[in-house]
Amino acid sequence: MDDSLKERFQELWNRYFDDAELPIILYYTDKKTVRENDPETSSYCLIACLNKVRNGTSLRFNTNSIGCPGGKRYAGFNPEISENFEHFLSYGIPDVMEGERYKQSPELVKNWLKDSVKYRASSSQIVFKRWDHIDEDDEPEAVIFFARPDVLSGLFTLANYDLMYQGVIAPFGSGCSSIIMYPILEGEKEHPHCIFGMFDPSARPYVERDTLTFAVPMKRFTQMVENMTESFLITPTWDTIKKRLKT
Repeated sequence: MDDSLKERFQELWNRYFDDAELPIILYYTDKKTVRENDPETSSYCLIACLNKVRNGTSLRFNTNSIGCPGGKRYAGFNPEISENFEHFLSYGIPDVMEGERYKQSPELVKNWLKDSVKYRASSSQIVFKRWDHIDEDDEPEAVIFFARPDVLSGLFTLANYDLMYQGVIAPFGSGCSSIIMYPILEGEKEHPHCIFGMFDPSARPYVERDTLTFAVPMKRFTQMVENMTESFLITPTWDTIKKRLKT
C-alpha cells in the first residue's frame, strides 16, 4: 500500500478522532507473510482471535487455523452449510441439538439461505493487521473499525457525506460475516456500502460491551479519507463530540 495513504489517514484520524483505536485491515494472499493463528492455543471464535490483532499482533488464517465452522465459511474457505444448520440457527432439534433461535423457524432459514451467496476466498490465506503495521507490499481489501458510539457516529456520517444513496447497511449475519464476507462482496460493486456490524449475540462476548464494528471496502475507504478535511469533522459540532472521545 502507498505509504502516503497510510500516513495521511493516521494523521487525520489522530486529528479528528483524538487517538481512538486504530482500525485493522484484511487482505487475501497465497504468501505466508505473518504468523499463522494456532487454533490449539487460541479461541474457537475468530472474533476473539482478532483481539490480538487489535492489540498489534498481525495474524494469518487459512482453512486449518480457524476453529469455528462459521468462521471458515465467512472467510470463504468452506462455503458449505453444515448438516441441520437450519435447525441450529432456529429452535434446534429436541434431544439432538440446542438452537440459537436467531431465526423463527427452519423453513425461514432455508428460504434465507436460498438468497445467500456461496462466498469463496480469492486466495489460500487471509491476513489481518492493525493499520500502523501495514507494509508497502500489503494490499488491503477492507478496513475494519472496532468502535464506540461517538466514533461510529463520525464514521457513519462520513460514509454518507458524498452520496445520494444510503452508504451504510447492516445485513443479518455472524460477527465474522460482517467484517469479512460482506465488505469484500461490497468492494466488488460499482457503488459499495460500508457494513455496520457485530450485532451477533454469539460474537458479542468477545468484544467490549460498548463496541460495534464498521467495515469499509478499500475502494470506498480511500474516498472517505479524501473527504475528511472538508466534511463535518472540521465543524464545532464535531469538536463537541471529539472532546469526550477519551472519556
